[in-house]
Amino acid sequence: MSRIVIIGGGPAGYEAALVAAQLDADVTIVEAEGAGGACVLSDCVPSKTFIASSQVVTGYRDSEEFGVDSEGMEGVTVDARAVHERVKRLALAQSSDIHNKLIKAGVTMVAGTARLGENTLGHTHRVLVAPADGGEEYSIAADTVLIATGATPRVLPTAVPDGERILTWRQVYDLPMLPKHLIVIGSGVTGAEFASSYLAMGIEVTLVSSRERVMPHEDADAAMAIERVFRSRGMRILNNSRASAVRRTEKGVEVELADGSTVAGSHALMAVGSVPNTTGLGLAEYGVEVKPGGYVAVDRVSRTNVPGIYAAGDCTGVLPLASVAAMQGRIAMWHTLGEAVAPLRLRTVAANVFTDPELATVGVSQDEVNSGRAQARVVMLPLDGNARAKMDGLADGFIKLFCRPLSGQVIGGVVVAPKASELILPITLAVENHMTVDQLAHTITIYPSLSGSITEAARQLMLHELE
Repeated sequence: MSRIVIIGGGPAGYEAALVAAQLDADVTIVEAEGAGGACVLSDCVPSKTFIASSQVVTGYRDSEEFGVDSEGMEGVTVDARAVHERVKRLALAQSSDIHNKLIKAGVTMVAGTARLGENTLGHTHRVLVAPADGGEEYSIAADTVLIATGATPRVLPTAVPDGERILTWRQVYDLPMLPKHLIVIGSGVTGAEFASSYLAMGIEVTLVSSRERVMPHEDADAAMAIERVFRSRGMRILNNSRASAVRRTEKGVEVELADGSTVAGSHALMAVGSVPNTTGLGLAEYGVEVKPGGYVAVDRVSRTNVPGIYAAGDCTGVLPLASVAAMQGRIAMWHTLGEAVAPLRLRTVAANVFTDPELATVGVSQDEVNSGRAQARVVMLPLDGNARAKMDGLADGFIKLFCRPLSGQVIGGVVVAPKASELILPITLAVENHMTVDQLAHTITIYPSLSGSITEAARQLMLHELE
């Protein structure tokens, strides 16, 4: 029986464990925080639960247009303690569900931290475990070790979080009250999501963006559309502004920008990226290659340069998505246990930004088309012409579809809409299964529905092909 030790119980670790257990391996997970790791307990699950509360508030916006007198946003109050308690309760419930699922599958769960020990003859790896209860360190022998330790919020030396006024995204749920004026530093995915959700809750928000637009790595049309929505709802966005320091003041915080100007607020949320949790794992001593920034170097089947040592998830820097982490972990187990496995394909991975509206993407990007790195025909179809969008009062958003110039094969798409995370699936299926715009166009959709705009975009591309 193969012996597998997994360091880290997040999506990469627990999904890998379930696969390995299903293939009759002896599996042990070493995790300090609890099943699901930081993703479930302090990152992805809590943030999306928090966003869900903001979406309830959003439902009261412009309700008079629908003939419903709800006194508007002025009549809505948000109980921070209740919101935060729900966030934590659901995170713990999800962690418990994962824990029970792992135990039922036969996985051994160890509370603690671990590092690589000695590489013995026959490539049996020794993993040194430090129990969370402070007990004596001991070792576990493994045929395969999967490093799945994730990442943690980046801390700037001039803006050290204190958990009270200067915060990481893991600390906001401990606030007794919602901020009066939140300054979000960093306009990437995390910064945009929190800025959007706090704005929806009626909080004054200033977003400090070091680039010309928010979410600079996303589709430009989509990011600019969402930025327009942010501004129209009252968010102050400081483009081309870099925060050089954050200081506590008597009443809140002061953010100093690189040009010497300052912005005052009640709280500051630091959303300036993450760093991999790879220190203290004994990687260098073991000979495991580590890339600049501390990320573990892996190939497309999650192997490191040391036989029997695999890595998956945010600690690899491949793509910081829970879905990708989970697939990396599964691929690692299928590979080490001799199952047929296809290498990781990022081209068909869908990603979503949980702003309001959401932004979802898959496959080829507009930037690749504009630069000539990809050849494609493109259609962008605004949602304001969609019947269901009109009924729901949706004026913002669009569907964008990319296809190969000659064959019409669907190679990418962008959706800006409520629940874009759901609407991107048909496009993802088309990309994954090499479907053409003709096939997509001939698919009958519900009327009225937002998904109808996907097939309409395909029909427009099909018509272009016939011209």
